[in-house]
Amino acid sequence: MNIREIGAQRILNVDLTTGQVSTEEVSHRDLVRLLGGRGLAAKMLYKRVPAGIDPLGPENVLIWSPGTLSGTNAPSSGRTSVTCKSPATGLYLKVSVGGHLGAELKYAGYDYLVISGRASHPVYLWIDDDQVEIRQAQHLWGKGTRETDDLIKAELGDDEIQTGIIGPAGENKVLFSCIMVSRYNSAARGGVGAVMGSKNLKAVAVRGRGALRMARPQPYFELAARMRRELAADAGSESLYNWGTSGSIPGLDEMGMLAAYNFSQVTIANSERLSGQYLVDEGYLTGRESCFACSTACHRYVKSHSDRWGDVDDSGPELETIMSLGAECGLTDTEAVLMANRLCNDYGLDTISAGHVISWAMECYERGVISPKQADGLELCFGNAEAQLELIRRIAFREGLLADLLAEGTQRASAEVGGDSWKWAIQAKGLEQSAVDTRAAKSYALAFAVNPRGPDHLMTETYAEFGFTEESRDVIRKITGDEKYANATLLEKRADIVRWHEDCYAATEALGFCVFTSTAAFAVNPENMAELFGHALGIEFSEEELMLGGRRIVTLERCFNAREGARRKDDVLPWRMMNEPVPNGPNKGMITDQAMLDRFLDEYYALHGWDPATGIPRPETLKTLDLADVCSVLPEA
Repeated sequence: MNIREIGAQRILNVDLTTGQVSTEEVSHRDLVRLLGGRGLAAKMLYKRVPAGIDPLGPENVLIWSPGTLSGTNAPSSGRTSVTCKSPATGLYLKVSVGGHLGAELKYAGYDYLVISGRASHPVYLWIDDDQVEIRQAQHLWGKGTRETDDLIKAELGDDEIQTGIIGPAGENKVLFSCIMVSRYNSAARGGVGAVMGSKNLKAVAVRGRGALRMARPQPYFELAARMRRELAADAGSESLYNWGTSGSIPGLDEMGMLAAYNFSQVTIANSERLSGQYLVDEGYLTGRESCFACSTACHRYVKSHSDRWGDVDDSGPELETIMSLGAECGLTDTEAVLMANRLCNDYGLDTISAGHVISWAMECYERGVISPKQADGLELCFGNAEAQLELIRRIAFREGLLADLLAEGTQRASAEVGGDSWKWAIQAKGLEQSAVDTRAAKSYALAFAVNPRGPDHLMTETYAEFGFTEESRDVIRKITGDEKYANATLLEKRADIVRWHEDCYAATEALGFCVFTSTAAFAVNPENMAELFGHALGIEFSEEELMLGGRRIVTLERCFNAREGARRKDDVLPWRMMNEPVPNGPNKGMITDQAMLDRFLDEYYALHGWDPATGIPRPETLKTLDLADVCSVLPEA
């Protein structure tokens, strides 16, 4: 058995154009200052992808980077980042995914997998410890992710293989296609599946039989065990286990923050049918599943009660899926939403963007902007499950003019359809917004606006600003000095709250932890992460150094976008969020308008040391962060 020190990191490079495979070592300095994982991937993307390249061209790279501590017994440490230039936004893209593939890649002997070039025909990559093979995949092309997973495991004769697979949506370069990992986990957002499809790469399959060794194993194991106990006792963990992320539905409805009908409403009748509690109480839930090293088990397995929309015996759905494919489309038919989720997973579609492009099309149809003829025979009214399910299939295969247009995302579709349809395209930077109502949650509003990949919660989760639990109020007290700022509607201290969460989130993912454990539950805190990182590498490492590493990652990602031409004007929210107040409910009349956002941005840029006019990191800031050697060439601020 090959046993590697965690600090001895290796990169596996695979060029699909030439078929060449090589390995290289990661410098200890880079590992410490950028924390590994997501951090090192950001540097690699900046260095290896020239400015202005076509995201769907062979010059783009696809970087798989399990967290530095993935593959160990640290609680919920099984996350992997996948990084590339986004075809949806033309900007930096990082997606994070759970499952078991990251740990398997570590056990095979690699901490990073960098895929470049383009194969001349469909292939898949087979990593079997030291043996790396590019195999033919013509027989897999066109198949769904589930069938492909079965066929690869049968072909290689090993059910323990971990896979990352695209479906027909990725093959057809749908700009919100995803990669399904370990069968049931989605690496989604921004078109990462389209990048994989553009390389004619159907799948990555990995089998590893090695092991990892910590520099100071005994204190590492003891601290990891204590963190696991603390995580189990955290108020947020019990809800995640019992009901999954969709357990938040009743609370969101009560708060008047349940995004519905393409964000034109904040509640929907019979919303309880979409909740995790309903799935449990009505017997839809058949099991729970954990990602690697996770005891929370928030993943759901569900089974439909009838075959009205087709038989479902599958994973999910998560909160964002239920919101986008359910309430956003005017649907509370539980089984229809279960089927929509299953189809997206098998075709390889990001459920957030899929739901939003369909809900946008439904609003266009109801407003008369899309005619019945343009709808290709579909009655695209809100609440029409049959039309939604058929449109999901058509989008994945780009079948028909409307589906082909929607496969480009709402930004491009609204530009083509014209009229005022751009005003209800719930996107910014080219990415559809996730379901947080940023008119009433001010830290989220700022976090969404400055998110380098577009407006969603999966780069900076500022859940603590609501102050729902004692643990979350403790976090706000630590950041601001006073728990009174644990109030999502306040304007004060939002920049402080966002920057702290960005740094923590980046560090969390670089080490491989699930961010539920550090920014939704709070047992995996910066102090614990820093100590664990130090034990793993055999160095003394402080909380301040960890958060500084997170800040370097955030700044490096900003540098990538600045080089691509992104400026302050791009740090915005969807038009509806900035111009249409909350229509009813407890937050009626609330808005995050341009003047309010400008205040947040001024404070946020000042905290970061970025130019207030452009949002570009200043040269002296890069020098202070020890990044001048990485981001040495930037546009003039």
